[in-house]
Amino acid sequence: VQLQASGGGLVQAGGSLRLSCAASGLTFSCDTMGWFRQAPGKEREFVAAISRTRGQPYYADSVKGRFTISRDGAKNTVALQMNSVTPEDTAAYYCAANGNRLALSALTRPLYDFWGQGTLVTVSS
Repeated sequence: VQLQASGGGLVQAGGSLRLSCAASGLTFSCDTMGWFRQAPGKEREFVAAISRTRGQPYYADSVKGRFTISRDGAKNTVALQMNSVTPEDTAAYYCAANGNRLALSALTRPLYDFWGQGTLVTVSS
């Protein structure tokens, strides 16, 4: 199983960036796909997730209203639209997928089955 993330790069504060992730090697549709990020010297933190069966997205408070997660139906692809970015959004962004539906308490924890390699987002001030 491989998750390939793309779309990272350098962007100015206040700008926008769109990350994409596609999973390959799976014979089934994952229930939950999400994004986490890790800044230098910090722990990996939850950004957003979307569940095929729950029917709604979930966001970290720090990105709510600025980022939008989306998924292409039952396909194992997920995107993260990042608007109004700030230097605090600078991090390596990782996409993740979980085969089964996760408990709400687990959605925000890095316990997903599959992980991508990360794509770097740098926001300049």
